Amino acid sequence: MRIGFGYDVHAFAPGRELWLGGVRIPFSSGLLGHSDADVLIHALCDALLGAAAMRDIGYHFPDTKGNEYEGIDSKILLRRVMEMLRQEGYELVNCDCTVCAQQPRLSPYVESMRQCLAEVMSVSVDSVSVKATTTEHLGFIGREEGVAAQAVALIERSV
Repeated sequence: MRIGFGYDVHAFAPGRELWLGGVRIPFSSGLLGHSDADVLIHALCDALLGAAAMRDIGYHFPDTKGNEYEGIDSKILLRRVMEMLRQEGYELVNCDCTVCAQQPRLSPYVESMRQCLAEVMSVSVDSVSVKATTTEHLGFIGREEGVAAQAVALIERSV
């Protein structure tokens, strides 16, 4: 068994859609990034890759490869990460993710995020935990400048 940790942060940007955990969240701004900037999925990808000692999301899907990953749906990246892990004989045991945003209020979307992530990774929904919190108006998140996410993933080799 192996454990990995992931962290990501993106700033808010007007004129973009807000995607978290593969779910579109109605809000006045989205997150700035080369892809759809889904911080939750990016943190989860890094946790999964880290658990397998397979570097990080930026290594596998760099923003320096022209338009190849520009605007890409992060669910596609997560699916590819799971394919890479399975090629190495790993399977997800469980993951625990936390999204930190002052706004918008995310609790109404947590179950949809869990369902979406489980479906994309082809695992049971009880293997996926998603939590949402704020920073009580402290720091860049509290000033509503952006969103951060953290994730841990436990994997085991099945072969």
